Amino acid sequence: MTETLTSPLAADARASERIPVAVLGATGSVGQRFVQLLEAHPWFRLHEVVASERSAGRSYGDAADWRLETLLPASASALEVKPLGAQLESRLVFSGLDSSVAGEAEDDYANRGCVVVSNSRNHRMDADVPLLIPEINADHLGAIDLQRRRRGGNGYIVTNPNCSTIGLAMAIAPVERVFGIDQLHVTTMQAISGAGYAGVSSYAILDNVIPFIGGGEEEKIETEPRKILGRWDNDRFTDAPFRISAQVNRVPTIDGHLMTISLKLRDGGVDLDAIRDAMINFSAEPQRLNLPSAPKQPIHYAPEPDRPQPRLDRDREHGMAVTVGRLRPCPLLDIRMVALVHNTIRGAAGAALLNAELLDAKGLL
Repeated sequence: MTETLTSPLAADARASERIPVAVLGATGSVGQRFVQLLEAHPWFRLHEVVASERSAGRSYGDAADWRLETLLPASASALEVKPLGAQLESRLVFSGLDSSVAGEAEDDYANRGCVVVSNSRNHRMDADVPLLIPEINADHLGAIDLQRRRRGGNGYIVTNPNCSTIGLAMAIAPVERVFGIDQLHVTTMQAISGAGYAGVSSYAILDNVIPFIGGGEEEKIETEPRKILGRWDNDRFTDAPFRISAQVNRVPTIDGHLMTISLKLRDGGVDLDAIRDAMINFSAEPQRLNLPSAPKQPIHYAPEPDRPQPRLDRDREHGMAVTVGRLRPCPLLDIRMVALVHNTIRGAAGAALLNAELLDAKGLL
């Protein structure tokens, strides 16, 4: 795979000629985050919006029931919504599609030569599709060459993980890389925005916790980190060897998935100071390349005994950093801690933007 790392001068030139992009599922909750984050993006420019037949032909401003905390960008509002399957002028396509339609639609656009950067679950575990967190497994982009050959063209799919998986994988990556993990138990407390605006009724979630999330949520959290923290061995992915047990809950917070994590280390010997230092000093390719959406510090450690908390910590580094706290010994395994990720930014649209920035920086667009 050919890589082209860009200089600051090249980055400035690229910013003046922003790449036109399309958003699939643009009226949904993740699609709206894409539209919001693309408004002032220095490298990418929203050029096309795609949604269901009931929205097609309308202006995006009329079709989107805008639910975010910022105003709908005027430039996006004026765009005409195209139907799913329409021919696109943009080669770079962000997908916020529901899993019920994402698999076939993303394949279709990739086979037409588009680069599809997907938030949907359908292709995450495919044998030649990178399940990408740029700080952890940028080398997995080696699978793109294999995928292109399979498709017989230049199109391909890159996915970002489940919204909880991203926070979990980021939090444990320094531990796995330095100390090794044998087994892991995680319990999630997931915000209602993860289900979409109408996903959980107010009567069901107020004064309540729901100890179940459909769509194979626990299974995704138990499998995806092993692919992410595993290896690309030139022609196949090899999963990391640790085992994961997950339990998931929907809780009445708006944004921010909180996780309690217990770990058994592979090689024994617990050095909490060394583990904490590994997290605080964790940095990787997005930081070295100074990618626009990359957090300066991917993992923030909160020393207070009652942190992280969704309301106080989810927006660190514009929602792109993961916050870890309460690192301490575990009487059953070895260590335990709490982690927090902004589920619709770092856990969804922001993650996909960062993935696309890495693709661009490596000359893969």
